[in-house]
Amino acid sequence: MEVIPRIRIIRADITGLEVEAIVNAANSALLPGGGVDGAIRRKAGREFNEELYRIGRCPAGEAVITRGYRLPARHVVHTVAPIHDSRGSGAQKAVLASCYDSVLALADKYQIRSIAFPAIGTGAYGWPSEIAAQIAHVRVTAHLSQCAVQDLVFFCCFTDADLQAYQALADSN
Repeated sequence: MEVIPRIRIIRADITGLEVEAIVNAANSALLPGGGVDGAIRRKAGREFNEELYRIGRCPAGEAVITRGYRLPARHVVHTVAPIHDSRGSGAQKAVLASCYDSVLALADKYQIRSIAFPAIGTGAYGWPSEIAAQIAHVRVTAHLSQCAVQDLVFFCCFTDADLQAYQALADSN
C-alpha cells in the first residue's frame, strides 16, 4: 500500500479534536447510543440531538451531516456501519466501505479540509479491528489519491486493539 502523508493515526478522544469535522458511528434511527455516539452527543448538546431528530434516519453505508454545536469540530458526519456477521460476507464489507465513501463525498461537498474518523463498526457492531482498519485505510487512501480537498485525515482510535490494527497497516507500507 502507498503511504499518504495526509493520514495520521492517533489515540485520542475524538470529541476534543480541533478539526473541521469528526465522524460519528451512529445507528440508523439516529437515536442516542453509547460509545462514540454517546460521547459526541454529551459534548455537542441539546441542539445537536434536535437536529438529528429532524433528520430522522440514515441507512447503513450512507452518511448525513450536522453542525458540531459545542464541539471544537464545525461539523459532524454521521454514518451507520452494518452489524458484523462472523461469516464476514463481501456484501457487509462493501457496506462498511460505503460508510467511508459516503462520509468523504459529504466532506468534499462541504469543502471539509480536516476530518477525523473513529474505528467505525468496531464497537457495538462487532467488526474485528483488523478488518475494519483495512477497509478504512483502503477507502480513505483511494479517495485521497484522487482528491485534493482534504489536507489531513485522522484515524482516531480509542482502544488498544484499534490503534494496533491501524498502526500495523501504516507500518506495512
